[in-house]
Amino acid sequence: MENPKQSIFAKPWVQSSTGIIMVILIVSGILFYKSISSYISIEDSTVSSPIISVSPESQGILDEIYVKEGDNVVIDQPLARIGSEILKSKINGIIIYTDNTPGQVFNSSQAVIKMIDPKESRIIATIKEDAGLSKISIGNPVLFTLDAFPGKEYTGIVEEISSTSKDSSVVFSISDKRVVKEFIVKVKYDVSLYKEFKNGMSVKIKVYYK
Repeated sequence: MENPKQSIFAKPWVQSSTGIIMVILIVSGILFYKSISSYISIEDSTVSSPIISVSPESQGILDEIYVKEGDNVVIDQPLARIGSEILKSKINGIIIYTDNTPGQVFNSSQAVIKMIDPKESRIIATIKEDAGLSKISIGNPVLFTLDAFPGKEYTGIVEEISSTSKDSSVVFSISDKRVVKEFIVKVKYDVSLYKEFKNGMSVKIKVYYK
């Protein structure tokens, strides 16, 4: 199995002082927490990036799309032309969807193109409230694996824990058994180290705690 410490320090990213400090903190934290062998396992996790929809400002007919799914684009790069309007990228990102149907009428509520910002990628994990949620805190180190890359371990930290359950509505039941709620745990990792990750990949994580 790949040693997380060795694999991280071998990357060019750690040449910056900020990168070195972050890596040292993450690796040191994980080594410490692993030494006391306490962790919560969460298998229901995925790589997730916020999806950005690109739409025209006003209704018009699609003339041409300049990009395709999988393309990397930069800020202000032309993406499509609808009438006299040129749709441009507002971020450096990756195209994940195009509605390439020239002649179709689009309005401001219809996405012509969808894209993601890889820098905003996170591991999104779902955990039941009775499965160790109370032991997880922001800043806890995380080791995780991806089904797509068996045998490799990656590192991150808990960035956010949802303040409400996924289903926050009131549910009435004739059963005496209480409904177990599920919460979201968001894990941050350095996307510059793990560029092979793709949006939607399945993940298993271990959150270490004292």
